[in-house]
Amino acid sequence: MRVAAYVYPGWHPIPERDESFHPGFTEWELVRACEPRFGGHAQPRVPLLGEYDDRDPAEVARRVQLARDHGVDALVYGFFWCRGKRVFQDGLDLGLLGSEVGREMPFALMWANRMPRRVLPVRRSEAPVIEGTRRVRTDREDFVALIAYVAERYFALPNYLRVADKVYFSIFDSTFFVNELGADTARAAIEDARAWLRQAGYGELHLNAIDPSRHVIGSVAEVGFDSVTHYVLLPEWRGELTQDYEACATKRAGEWSGYAERSGLPYFPSVATGWDASPRAADFGVERPRKYPWSPVVVGEHPRRFQAALERALEFSAGQADPLVFLASLNEWSEGHYLEPDERFGYGWLEAVRAARATRNHSG
Repeated sequence: MRVAAYVYPGWHPIPERDESFHPGFTEWELVRACEPRFGGHAQPRVPLLGEYDDRDPAEVARRVQLARDHGVDALVYGFFWCRGKRVFQDGLDLGLLGSEVGREMPFALMWANRMPRRVLPVRRSEAPVIEGTRRVRTDREDFVALIAYVAERYFALPNYLRVADKVYFSIFDSTFFVNELGADTARAAIEDARAWLRQAGYGELHLNAIDPSRHVIGSVAEVGFDSVTHYVLLPEWRGELTQDYEACATKRAGEWSGYAERSGLPYFPSVATGWDASPRAADFGVERPRKYPWSPVVVGEHPRRFQAALERALEFSAGQADPLVFLASLNEWSEGHYLEPDERFGYGWLEAVRAARATRNHSG
């Protein structure tokens, strides 16, 4: 059983954000500027090791080595692609793969088929949660081109993650992917991509569906996915504006088997250290909108509670064939879920991973 942490590769300037904000903008500005918005609100979140540019292989190697030393087996990098256009690629290409540690650390890709927001923090409460311009549209030929691109550059690397000897690749918004193409075309696109991989000598593909909606989950196996998971599965998105971590984590663990049953596929649980997207949202006070990034704030998060949640995930996955357990995430500071050390708990999140894995190993 392996534990993999998601990685947000957006901690460096890019031309698109330079144009929208100012030269050199990164979300560290949002993280640093976020103030408490209610009594006991744990903001701002301050990285114990300091802010960093994730293009810097030395800084990335430092954090990756810590994760590896504490029981993280692999990293899953967000991969931003839109018909050949990439953003945030330097976090992976220069930061991770530019370091000796990164060239040894198993990694995989999650196709982030939504482009980053143009304006942060979000101030327009009347705007849709996902504006149409952010959705990454694809078609049968484009999906094959995407798979060919990542195969040639990443699947071929010796440290690329495999599940049951198949290269692992996930789609962040699997619902949009299936709905946009339609089940038949999505199936054909996946079949074409698999045929290309075999012909090119890359072997078989393990395709994972992230966050499939209740309208899509029953069709993911037929479409061609091999497993199901979530990115962050913690708060009730339409629930109260503050929600207790332990209650949320316990409830979500009770839903894992249902996702497996409804999809007819292995379910790989994802455990988050918390959730608070306040840095990405303008402060509307108590009248804040009930949608992302004004989504509910999870309170009462603590490394001990995260450890218990991870132990449940490891137990749930025992007995599966080559299972993965996901952690959200290594470094999503602007959404309040990260393993990297902070000033509140020090190395507590990482130590919780080590402790959970030790407990699981001891119990068999």
